[in-house]
Amino acid sequence: MQKNMFKGVIFDLDGTLVNSLGDITNAINTVLKTHNFPTLTVQECQSFIGHGVKDLVVKALPKDHRSDEWINRCFHEMLAVYRDNCTIKTELYPGISNLLDELTARKLKLAVFSNKADELTKKVVKAVCSKWNFEVVEGLKIEALKKPNPTVAIEISKKLNIPAEQLIFVGDTDVDIITAKKSNMYPVGVVWGYRTKEELVLSGAKYMLENPLDLIQLLESNKAS
Repeated sequence: MQKNMFKGVIFDLDGTLVNSLGDITNAINTVLKTHNFPTLTVQECQSFIGHGVKDLVVKALPKDHRSDEWINRCFHEMLAVYRDNCTIKTELYPGISNLLDELTARKLKLAVFSNKADELTKKVVKAVCSKWNFEVVEGLKIEALKKPNPTVAIEISKKLNIPAEQLIFVGDTDVDIITAKKSNMYPVGVVWGYRTKEELVLSGAKYMLENPLDLIQLLESNKAS
C-alpha cells in the first residue's frame, strides 16, 4: 500500500466525531420515566450505544417489558423526544475541529455513516459540523442495513467515487471496525469514544487514535503498509 494513497475518510458519528451521550441519556430516561421504569446511568447508556436507537430501547427496557408492542412504543417515543433535543449538549470532541480542518486542507473527501436514524444523523451533522463539507451523510434507514452490514459503506464509497481500499473508516466501537473490514476499508479506532481501546484492537483496528490529529500521522507514514 502506497504512502498517501488514502483519498477519503468515513467517520462514525456518536462517540467518534461528537459526544452525544448527554442528549441520548436524557432522551431515553425521559421515556423510561414516563412509564415508571428504572432509568439508566450515563455509564449504562454508554454501554448500550452503537447498534441504533431501537437496540438501545430494547436494552433499556425492563426484561419483562421487551415485547414488540413495548419496544415499538418506546422506540417512537424516544425518537420524538430525541428529535427535539439532540443538539442541546452534543458537541465535537476536542481536537476534531483541527482534524477536519487539516483533512479538508489536504483535499480528502469526508463522509459520515451512523447507526443513528438517518433524519437525526443529518440533523446533528448539520448543527455541529456545518463548517466542513461532508459529501455524504448516511444514517440508519433500514434496520437490516445497519452496521456492521457493509452495504451502505460500500454505497458511500461509490458516491464518493473512491475505491473502498482508499478509504479510512474511523469509529469508536467494534461495530465500526467490523464494518470497515467487511467493506475492505482501512479500520481505525478512537480511544475517546464509547468503547475501550482493547475492544477495538481485538475487533481488528489497524490503527488507534489517541487524539484526533494522530490520523494525520497515519496519512504521512507508512503504517498502512
